[in-house]
Amino acid sequence: MKKYKTSETSSSSVQEPSTSYGYQNFDDVGIFSLIDIAQKGISFKIFDGLSKKFPFSMQDWADFLHISGKTLSRYQKEDKSFDVLQSEKILQIEMLYNRGEDVFGSSDNFLIWLQSENIALGKKKPQDLLGSVFGISLLMDELTRIEHGVLA
Repeated sequence: MKKYKTSETSSSSVQEPSTSYGYQNFDDVGIFSLIDIAQKGISFKIFDGLSKKFPFSMQDWADFLHISGKTLSRYQKEDKSFDVLQSEKILQIEMLYNRGEDVFGSSDNFLIWLQSENIALGKKKPQDLLGSVFGISLLMDELTRIEHGVLA
């Protein structure tokens, strides 16, 4: 499992000290800790580190988070924190990424799957489901099926 690093580490990892939110890895914390993290709000700095793992544009992220591209740019400019619902979605997408990386053995393989049309998902690309909590849940279920060899 990935461990999030402090600001002295690589730019592809979370850029804030883990003590600021009280976690090392979103997958390793309990549900109440995740709720607490979401209620405090994910800062743009944290989001920026997470978003760089994906090949999505800022407009894609704005669509996933149900905000305008202009609002997302303002968050970046002002280093603003996201609200609870947006923070929860960011956490869910990060947890999906970690799960996908574990199931596929690498981030590259997971990202290929995420961008490929999938028969089991009604010929949709998994990334097209990231704007919905139900869609993310469906993707987590699909990763479990893949992990156990149930492919359709």
